Formats: sequence, structure tokens, C-alpha cells
Amino acid sequence: MNARTLHDWAETVALFERRVLPESSYGNLYDESYEVHPGPLVIQGLLDLNEEDWSSAGGVVVDGDLTVEGNILNVDDGCPALVVLGDLKAADVYLEGDAKLIVAGNVTVNAFIGNMTDKLVMIHGDLKAAVTVLSAEFSPDLIGGILHGAVVAPDYLDLAQDVDPATLLVAEVLCADSDDDPDDMRCFDAPRVHGGRLLRRVEEGLPVVLASPSSHGNATGG
Repeated sequence: MNARTLHDWAETVALFERRVLPESSYGNLYDESYEVHPGPLVIQGLLDLNEEDWSSAGGVVVDGDLTVEGNILNVDDGCPALVVLGDLKAADVYLEGDAKLIVAGNVTVNAFIGNMTDKLVMIHGDLKAAVTVLSAEFSPDLIGGILHGAVVAPDYLDLAQDVDPATLLVAEVLCADSDDDPDDMRCFDAPRVHGGRLLRRVEEGLPVVLASPSSHGNATGG
């Protein structure tokens, strides 16, 4: 990573105010110190927000654009927040548990995946994904721009679309008739999606989206 500085909460808030990040976003973060990295920042490989060497502070702020050349992963509670004051680009994003992701600009990914509800996810720009997979009542707290691409989600979520997951996702992450272990499936209720195998492929850096999905759904305003 590039140079970083440790800001206390007052200094972090002052940075947010200079970058015109609404208080409705950062006001929900923990009142702690944050590591601040100047952007643009490029990270190679997997960015696992659960890793101890990612941050010992309350979170990481990228003052500009962030590009992750692999996937972004969060599966544990209590992980540091990730705040991007520009655009965020990554291969896939998988958020579960106590995930805290705030992006001032656009998010561009192959797959955006969210599972469970104990989270803070706010995207002030567009969410540009070939596929968005939402499960167990997970829905971003804010998409300020346009949601691009298909959405695979249970019917009770407002963002759900009438799409066939088999036209969007690789066969390895689809449920089979023999799948009946809710723990292995991570209690996913996104239609026909096996949460355990989906997570494992994200962890291993394997594709979860078909190379040329036959349907991309309809763009939705924020």
C-alpha cells in the first residue's frame, strides 16, 4: 500500500467534510481512529477486510479512488470499515455480517454480493455490476445513482428482479436438488444460489459470473 496516516475521529470527520461526504453516511461509523491512504490506491489480489494486517484502527479511508485487482471480502463481525472518497473498482465484492462500506463515487464490479442485515453499505454513485446477489434481507442502505445489471434476490426485497440465475452465474454456485445443509449454504435465500460454494469461489478468486451473461436486467434509479 502507499503511505498512510492515522487520524483521530475529529481529523477523520474534518476530511469527510472537506470531501463533502454527507454526515448521514459517516455519522453511522464508529467514533474511533482511522487510517487514511491518499488515492488513487491500487491493491493487488484479495482484499480481506477480516485480516489483522488490514487495519488495527476503526477503519480505512482512501482519499480518492481505490482499485482492487482481486476481490473484496468481509465475513466476520467487527471488521474495520472501508470508506472510499472516490470510485471503487474490484473483481467481486462479498459482504456478510457487520460489513461497513461507504463509497462517495461509483462502484464497478463483476458481482456485488450481500448476505445478512447487520451492515452499513452506502454507495453515493452508481452500482455497476453484471450481477448483484442479495440474501437474508441484505440490501444496500443507499444507492444514490443508478443500479446497473441484473439483481438475484428474494421476492421480498424491493430490488429483486425476475431473472434466471443460471443465465448469470456459473453452474458451480447454483443449488442442486441434493443441497439441504443450511449451514453449508450460509442460509442463503437468494433464488437457486448456494451461498457456501459462492463464498468459496470468491475466496479462491474464481469467477462467479458467466463470461457473457445472457441477461443483465434493467437499470434502476436510486
